[in-house]
Amino acid sequence: MRLLVVEDEKKTGDYLKQGLTEAGFQVSLARNGLDGHHMAMTEVFEVIILDVMLPDVTGWRILQSLREANNQTPVLFLSARDSIDDRVKGLELGADDYLIKPFAFAEVLARVRTLIRRGGTPKIENILTVADLEMDILKHKVKRAGKNILLSNKEFNLLELMIRREGEVLPRSLIASQVWDMNFDSDTNVIDVAIRRLRGKVDDVFDVKLIHTIRGMGYKLEVEVNEN
Repeated sequence: MRLLVVEDEKKTGDYLKQGLTEAGFQVSLARNGLDGHHMAMTEVFEVIILDVMLPDVTGWRILQSLREANNQTPVLFLSARDSIDDRVKGLELGADDYLIKPFAFAEVLARVRTLIRRGGTPKIENILTVADLEMDILKHKVKRAGKNILLSNKEFNLLELMIRREGEVLPRSLIASQVWDMNFDSDTNVIDVAIRRLRGKVDDVFDVKLIHTIRGMGYKLEVEVNEN
């Protein structure tokens, strides 16, 4: 199950990500409001853990934007603002829960699990397909044209990201943050090497190529139609 944590305080963000990962969740961490808003709007999560006081865009505004876009992903607010008015404001904007800092991790975990049990969260697709490529998320298996393809964990996560965002050009910086959880360093070729290895497994022996390089921009996965 995928969770999004939007928290600008490094120590708190790292603490939440580590604890929730150890509890069995797949956790994405955004360290500012703009990145968090983009991820919340373009990806599917079971629960969003959202700090209120972010330096660029407040959690209030992010939540309001999500609800205006009819995104009903459960949101748990984390905030040092402990007044009744703040808690009422968060709930009236559409938050599902509100937890005051400092907090005990056990309580965060309990509240996340409660939100998941309530149901009504977006259904995550567990079988992803593009052309003759099939990915089974739960079984951690990939096939193309009926042939099993063995991928490393990083290759599997990279392919899942590309399939879920089929047709979208993914910059190296986004791939680095989503798959490697790191800031992109222009001096490293780790992304290019990973793409090359992934191509070797899912593309090279097949006539139709799915992974494409967009020069100067990044990579995308898509079935390109030949108009000739």
